[in-house]
Amino acid sequence: MPTLDVSVHLDPTSLAAQMAQDVRDGLTRVPKVLPPKYFYDARGSELFDEITRLPEYYPTRTERAILVEHVAQIAAVTEASTLIELGSGTSEKTRLLLQALQAAGTLRRFVPFDVDPAVLAEASEAVGAEFDGLVVEPVVGDFEKHLGELPRQGRRLLAFLGSTVGNLDREQRTAFFADVRATLGEGDAFLLGTDLVKDPARLVAAYDDAQGVTAQFNLNVLHVINRSLGADFDPDAFTHRAVWDAEEEWIEMRLESARDQDVRVADLDLDVSFTRGEQMRTEISAKFRRAGVAAELAAAGLELVHWWTDPNDDFALSLSVPTS
Repeated sequence: MPTLDVSVHLDPTSLAAQMAQDVRDGLTRVPKVLPPKYFYDARGSELFDEITRLPEYYPTRTERAILVEHVAQIAAVTEASTLIELGSGTSEKTRLLLQALQAAGTLRRFVPFDVDPAVLAEASEAVGAEFDGLVVEPVVGDFEKHLGELPRQGRRLLAFLGSTVGNLDREQRTAFFADVRATLGEGDAFLLGTDLVKDPARLVAAYDDAQGVTAQFNLNVLHVINRSLGADFDPDAFTHRAVWDAEEEWIEMRLESARDQDVRVADLDLDVSFTRGEQMRTEISAKFRRAGVAAELAAAGLELVHWWTDPNDDFALSLSVPTS
């Protein structure tokens, strides 16, 4: 069984206060926005797991294929004794990295980092039971705020997979990469998954699947806000939209109001009006090019030293290290 030492930097009270602030700020903007981090309650996590297996949604299986092909090289190059995964979720793809580092004889510690303590505990116990003798140190936190709290023992590989970085706009990414650089020391490395720019029709299909699973996932954020903040959103009065922004090179997920309506968020003492056809953004998913990834990393003091992609250039994994 695993040796567990949980560090909590985001307790339920803090998370609730952050949600209240984020929802108030987002619903009073023009146009309205909601942060994607609130998709992931238990139902949202189930729906996203379904999304990753849809025929239209290529990122998860493509990233996994790249990992399968190159994971031994990643382990050999990094010689990491500690693997840290940001937004670890169920840590499914991370097992490939853990297995390779274990086979290389360097693995000692796994640090899964996630905002959801329940998901984190389940994944930590499963990984620890699978890898005998592995020290598992879960960290409950927000990767935009708590990277400075990560354990610093040994040579560390910091992994941020799934192109979750695409949910951040350029300003947020600048701050995030700076935080990554600040937490990395000599001998550490940063493994980043990025979805690449491609045919917009394929991109839109990946976020608007024929079975409507992504639509359910998008609408689920309204159920989360209803339950968490006493709101009275009617999810049936909104329609899922996925739109490619060619200038920003990102997909926007939106919820479109099907009618004029008023929504009450009781816990915030907030009344919000929607007009028919009004769209509220719930997520951005930026797509990348190699030159752009290298430039953003370099601006933060990180040098891109390896770039792995699939035969179709759909997705990329990059390995970067701190510059001196």
